[in-house]
Amino acid sequence: WYGHGTQDPRVLWAMAPDALAAHKEKTREDLRAHWRVEQGVLINDGEGLYATTDKDYGDFELLVEYKTVAKADSGIYLRAVPQVQIWDYTKEGGKWNIGADKGSGGLWNNSPGAPGKDPLVLADRPFGEWNALRIIMVGERVTVFLNGKRVVDHARMENYFDRTLPIFPKGPIQLQTHGGEICWRNIFLREIAAEEACAVLRAGGVEKPAAPDGFAPIFNGKDWTGWKGPTGQNPIKDGAIHAQSGTIFTEEEYEDFAVRFEFTLPKGGNNGLAIRYPGAGDTAYVGMCELQVLDNEDPQYARLDPRQYHGSAYGMAAAHRGYLRAPGEWNFQCVTVKGSTIVVELNGTRILDADLGKLTKAMYELDKFQGRNRTKGSFGFAGHGLPVKFRAIELKKL
Repeated sequence: WYGHGTQDPRVLWAMAPDALAAHKEKTREDLRAHWRVEQGVLINDGEGLYATTDKDYGDFELLVEYKTVAKADSGIYLRAVPQVQIWDYTKEGGKWNIGADKGSGGLWNNSPGAPGKDPLVLADRPFGEWNALRIIMVGERVTVFLNGKRVVDHARMENYFDRTLPIFPKGPIQLQTHGGEICWRNIFLREIAAEEACAVLRAGGVEKPAAPDGFAPIFNGKDWTGWKGPTGQNPIKDGAIHAQSGTIFTEEEYEDFAVRFEFTLPKGGNNGLAIRYPGAGDTAYVGMCELQVLDNEDPQYARLDPRQYHGSAYGMAAAHRGYLRAPGEWNFQCVTVKGSTIVVELNGTRILDADLGKLTKAMYELDKFQGRNRTKGSFGFAGHGLPVKFRAIELKKL
């Protein structure tokens, strides 16, 4: 552990390793002044820097118990971003005007009215009693149980330090403190692997009962029923399309829709999603767009235009990077197409939110993207050589 406050963690990540190690060691002086351990309980006096894990975490499940005092204010920072709120929920605490009456556990730094900002139920126990938090984070999606009650349900956590960007893909856990003594115990963390993360995202949250959500399979996992294109050049194995050559696309055309699927890239893999494809021509220009599917970190792609990386509307709108799993690991992606807008959520994080109808410039002349205003077309995959695997492909008409 080391000490860190409410400060953009990118400042630390930019430090040279030796400088960062020296900085962390210096902050531990503050921890020793304000934190202590007694009989297995971590206690803070209400002052000083926050206890911060040395390790950065991506997707995880965190269990922790806490006990605090009247008028105290605390919280848990996820990937160094504030915060799962802990505070005095009583009127005497003096913070009902900013939401304390709704209780602890909410993502208090989300924008007003945003899902997750206010807890779904009041679940705090009286002062002097231990409270139990269970926090599950997959991508930017956070679920919080407080004393066994679901208080945040698969809500997107905003990036407090720059709301135009998604939350960081990895970062430390911080135990915040200010305003009064707080005690912590039974702190456990379990990292969530790719397959489990995909299952959580497909279910729309943690421990959700199976229920119809409007999505239906458009690929049966066995053959090319319902599809067109050079299917013979794209084998089906173990329930997955091995997309590698030409554009394969649905027989049915769609206007507004959402599509979700899992995929895994080989090293150096390159493919694309054909959006509102007319059935012939280059998907990047004749359809609404081609959404890139690309191994971003392969050295051969180091000098691409930002609008050519994974999740981007090729040549038109750049996606945020850093959220793609390593080659060979399964990713979960959901794409929502509505009117001229397109939203891409990769592994639980929104990486693209663009209105192609409002573009004023692109990588090439806008006229080259002749299909960007199409309102209807097929969905498909555009192969560019190495086989990219796609499975569990489901679509919902909007």
